[in-house]
Amino acid sequence: MSPDAVLVTYAASPTFLSSDLWKQFQAALLAQLPLQNIHWKSTSRPSIRTIQQLNVKLVPLDSIRDEQTTQIPLTILERPLLNLYIVICEDHEAYKNSVRKQIKDWHSIVVQRKSQEWLILYMDRSDMKAPAPSFFQVKASVLDKIKADFNIDKRDRCVQIAWSPNFDNPSVWVDVITKIKDGLLSAFDATVMQKEDEVRRSESQRQMPGWNFCTFFILKESLASSFEGVGLYDDALLQYDELEASFYQVLREKNLSWFGTLISPSPNDDSMPLLSTTKKPYRDLILANTISVFDFRIYLLARQCNLLGKMGRVVEIGRKSSAFLSAFGKRLLDTKETIPTGFVESWVYSSALSVVDQCDRWASELQLDENSGTTFDAIKGELLELARHQLDTIGVQLRYLPMKPPFSTSSFLPPEHLSRPVDPSEYSISQSELLASIKDEEAFYDLYIRVTNRAIERYAKARRRKFALKLHGSLAALDVHRSRLPAALQTFTSLPAHYAPHGWTSLEALALFEAMNAHSRLDKAKDTEWIHVLLAFLKTYVHSTEDDLLIQMDNKKEYLQNLLQALHDATGELVTDLFHTDYDILSVQVNAREAEIAETQDGSYLNVSVTNHLPCDILVDEVNVMLAGPDTEKLRYTAKVDVLQPGTASLKLFCAMPTNGTHVLDSTEIRVRKLVFQSLHRRNHAAGQNPRVREDSPVLVHVPRDPRALSVSARQPDSIELGCSAQVLVSMSSGRNSLSSAQLTLSSPTGVQFNHKSATFLGNEERAVEFQEDRVTIKGVERDSVVAFLVPYTDAQPFQALTINMLVEYVTSSEPDVTRVLHAARVVATSLPVAVNVQDFFRGSRLFSQFTVSTTSHQFVRIKEAELSVVGSNPDGVQTVTPAQPGNFLFRLISKHGPVRDSLRLSIKYNMLRDEIEALVTRAVDRLSSSAAIRTSDAPVIVDSLLSSLEGDASWIEHYIVTGVMRLPKGIKFPQEMFLEHLEVQKVRLGQLYSTILTMSVQALNEQCKELSNEGWREIRIPVDVPRMNIIAAARIRILSDPFEADTNKRLPLYAGQPIPAELTVTTSFHWGGRSEDKDKTYKMRFDVEELIKEWLVSGRKRGDFIAKNGETYTIPITLIALHHGELPLPKVAVTPLPLAGEYAMGSLALPSAETYQMHGAEKVLVLPRGGRSTFVLDMGFHSES
Repeated sequence: MSPDAVLVTYAASPTFLSSDLWKQFQAALLAQLPLQNIHWKSTSRPSIRTIQQLNVKLVPLDSIRDEQTTQIPLTILERPLLNLYIVICEDHEAYKNSVRKQIKDWHSIVVQRKSQEWLILYMDRSDMKAPAPSFFQVKASVLDKIKADFNIDKRDRCVQIAWSPNFDNPSVWVDVITKIKDGLLSAFDATVMQKEDEVRRSESQRQMPGWNFCTFFILKESLASSFEGVGLYDDALLQYDELEASFYQVLREKNLSWFGTLISPSPNDDSMPLLSTTKKPYRDLILANTISVFDFRIYLLARQCNLLGKMGRVVEIGRKSSAFLSAFGKRLLDTKETIPTGFVESWVYSSALSVVDQCDRWASELQLDENSGTTFDAIKGELLELARHQLDTIGVQLRYLPMKPPFSTSSFLPPEHLSRPVDPSEYSISQSELLASIKDEEAFYDLYIRVTNRAIERYAKARRRKFALKLHGSLAALDVHRSRLPAALQTFTSLPAHYAPHGWTSLEALALFEAMNAHSRLDKAKDTEWIHVLLAFLKTYVHSTEDDLLIQMDNKKEYLQNLLQALHDATGELVTDLFHTDYDILSVQVNAREAEIAETQDGSYLNVSVTNHLPCDILVDEVNVMLAGPDTEKLRYTAKVDVLQPGTASLKLFCAMPTNGTHVLDSTEIRVRKLVFQSLHRRNHAAGQNPRVREDSPVLVHVPRDPRALSVSARQPDSIELGCSAQVLVSMSSGRNSLSSAQLTLSSPTGVQFNHKSATFLGNEERAVEFQEDRVTIKGVERDSVVAFLVPYTDAQPFQALTINMLVEYVTSSEPDVTRVLHAARVVATSLPVAVNVQDFFRGSRLFSQFTVSTTSHQFVRIKEAELSVVGSNPDGVQTVTPAQPGNFLFRLISKHGPVRDSLRLSIKYNMLRDEIEALVTRAVDRLSSSAAIRTSDAPVIVDSLLSSLEGDASWIEHYIVTGVMRLPKGIKFPQEMFLEHLEVQKVRLGQLYSTILTMSVQALNEQCKELSNEGWREIRIPVDVPRMNIIAAARIRILSDPFEADTNKRLPLYAGQPIPAELTVTTSFHWGGRSEDKDKTYKMRFDVEELIKEWLVSGRKRGDFIAKNGETYTIPITLIALHHGELPLPKVAVTPLPLAGEYAMGSLALPSAETYQMHGAEKVLVLPRGGRSTFVLDMGFHSES
């Protein structure tokens, strides 16, 4: 080992060295050691190296022998790096006579030594004022003389220290310590450069004859030891790493002539600590070229790890040791004939445990952070597991353990060697624990469990759960071998849940396989727990390849077939269905994205592929596919199956529900008696479940509409009366089915309640209809029949539209054992399709009411008539109301005996244009079908084609509204499949069939337009209250006639600016007041003539109050002046009532209701321009005088 301190020699006069002062001086100097923070800047290195602490050993100069040539390279620290001389001189004469010679003799000795520095330390006591005790007094020029005599190379190698009472104070020694550091660094740098030159020179000669790797190793190691001695561990480790690389190069060149054999086992080699550098004289063996590769590799690893230990890099120590033991342990097996039996296993076992113990000792002096501590525990776990692997090998060879996984998979030995039995007496090892375990089987098991638990503990502390679980599995396998089956079964059953997240399918399969074997050996019942274990095993089997499986069985296919038969038998004994979602042995894939209509019955078919991933048959009962539609609607496609052979099979599944639309694949099921393999494909599964959720895009399946299947619809009733309970018209069409019974249930997600028991059946036929609290039951419905009834429901005013979920359960006469279920969601508008506004006009005893009808949606509304109960004015023909054009209806009400107290009712017969056209097209096509012009099965297809064409082209609407005649747009296309039979039987062209169908459709439509004019109209009945008015005032301004004319109706010609006499009359009527006795009342009213400042000036009484009585007229004369000529309307008159004296309403004086109409509102008068003559004199110039 290299020394850990640099040598510094000292010299002085014998008198001083024998005095007490020297002892004080030496103690004070040693107190400043070791040196701290020395920064070394070498020209051969790019960065500064910092020596945190440098130990210094002071030795007398005469104790150092003279340098002698040696073949063994020495380290830098084995020779002094600095030589000190301490000078104490009284005066100049003393220095000249004796001291200078002493220094010169010393100087002549030290300068002869290579790569060493020297320093003269002068002690100055001139500052001491006390008379005693005192040192020699010298002149100030003595130090200068010393520097002049010995600083020949212009480098200051002299330093002064002043003696003081605080001699131990570090500040006194600052200059001295600085000079010592400089001298040591200078010598160290020169020596390192010299050593590195020697190493480079030796390495460059490796291809020359006579070059010796061992000599090169010792030379380079001397440099590494030098760096280690001064605390430069990184540089020292770099030297050993380079030596390791050089050794690998020699190994590749297969030139091992400088070494002995690969291994020459010595006593206790298999049990000594791996990282000890003193257990053998390694350097002597290297110098003698007799060291074995085994010892050399161990020594090199030990030197590296010792340096890493000093640097606190214990994690790296564990990694290097683990890798070395694994690699070199396998290398030693190449010479197993030359080494004792069990040597490799004992050596690896002992070395791994010794590394763990040594690393723990190094780590106890460190403060590892959390991450480093976790990694350190993991490395120790790997070393302990490596030691445990050696126990696997020994146990299998001794037959203490079985020759099967997991015991047989971790050995360095090949299977053919591992399987050979070994007698305990054949082992020649020195490890005490192994010796005891070899002789006693129970002791072996105890050691095996103890080492495994140590590794598990380290892995658990390092949070490497999966490694710990693997070792738990080996302990469970040991329990099986030792016939401790209950404990083994519990462990093997719990391990797969921990293996699965990490993808360890081989270990998971092995654990499940062992769990099933333990279950079988215990003769336990094949219950639900056994089924889950078996299914998990089959899943891992599917995901594993033949090479990955650690299971040993003779015939895997036969073994699996027996397991599946046992599964089939066990599932038949279950009481309830067992749903299993985590499986991969079977898979279901939907082939087509569109279902097929069954044609002969309600329902559809779906084509799927079922894949059996096992190499044997699987007995199943049925395959189901669930499709999810809007809200809670689900379709269940099913097919009965007996057996699924290996590979992919195509199946055709049937669903009896007559639904349509686009559905998403919800789940798939494969039933094996009471066991159901279920796979959920939608992400929004219910909370609390743990389904297998597909992460890919959802699978959409379109189910086409079957026009011949049972259908149900809901809409507003044909007759709606405001103020009565709300109802919905429900219609059910049987289609191709003859229904034995059907049950209809209505519900709404909005909370609206339907009163099924109060429903009303519509139609003249007598049917067995039963209205119950929660459903409507209908029996004996023939095919192609429509059943309709009205169902009342609670008020749904907050909603513009009502969503109705309709559930129909029905049984057909042809299939009495099949109950079909139809889920249908319909949206019914709760608001009226039209909005009605009214404006009233009072004219004496007559009331004119104008009702404005407008559509509340984007659809056109056809209005046949509007009728007010007493006197009505119906429109001439059908009127169409569009979103941009409302309809107006004017009614006149004549009351001879005062106000009308009874409520009237406005009835509007209407129809939505779309519904009218749909009914028109349906009836026209039905007529063609009944006349055998087309096939009955083609009728729904033709209706859909015609309606689609009409919806896509609106050019026909205006012509139909005006003329009532339908014009079909061009380019109507029918499905070609509809005409295939015609083409084959009649041998006609497709174009001729298109033309024939269109011609017949147009004729039928025009005929139906005439027949439909009085059918299919809906009705809205709105209660109308007749308004009341206390006062009706009729105001009139009349231009008076010429009083000199015999004809009193003849008016004077009116001119602009001319005063025009006129008369203002206000006639009041109380006819529309509230009570008959109010006619005798009087009201105070005020009139006000409108002032049109741009057309008329009004002179006279423009505003005033008067007393109004029933049937009387108040007259006021006024004068009008037209401001310009032209046809001018007369000013309007405002008549308002004044508050009633003594009557109050809402805290203020009451006002009677009043309405004023202008009797002259439509009149205009012709005002002529004012005529006359004016004379103007124009100056045409002046006459100049000459």
